[in-house]
Amino acid sequence: MDYVNITLIALGLSMDACSVALINGAVKNKIKLTFAFKNALFFGFFQFFMSILGVILGNASKSIICKFSHWVSFTLLIYIGTSMIYDSLNSDKAKNYFSSDNTINLILMAIATSIDAMATGIILPYSAGINTISLIFIATLLIGTITFILSFVAVYIGNKFGTLLSSKSNIFGGIMLIIIGLKIIIEHYI
Repeated sequence: MDYVNITLIALGLSMDACSVALINGAVKNKIKLTFAFKNALFFGFFQFFMSILGVILGNASKSIICKFSHWVSFTLLIYIGTSMIYDSLNSDKAKNYFSSDNTINLILMAIATSIDAMATGIILPYSAGINTISLIFIATLLIGTITFILSFVAVYIGNKFGTLLSSKSNIFGGIMLIIIGLKIIIEHYI
């Protein structure tokens, strides 16, 4: 198995999750370890799970997944981003939009940022010298672990920069999620 190639794939796949983790950290006044861990766990787990799911689905569904994955990611990120902006402009509860209790939004963000991992999982058995179930498991676990670590750190980095934005961080975060959604669509068609 080509560990360098798998690590590079994992780093590439984790970038969207890290961007969203940065935003999640930016909109919080004070970060607790449990909040950072929960974000990292969800993003890392869904990268791992969606990669495994892609392997299971295999080539039979490759064209369907590739055809619609960008639209699913785009829709989820646009919905969450516009909700953040709307809530920021119309509610005093905006500061707690990404409270650690808001598991549904965290799941939606984790799914939206890991759909590309499912598409990658489809081709994983045919790339990087991966030809056994144990190697596939190791590769997908590496993808999830790298995403977990980077997302954990990103929450704290986002929080440091979020304090600079103060009351505008939810609006900024919503705009960034919308930009990430648009980036996914643009990258698909370019």
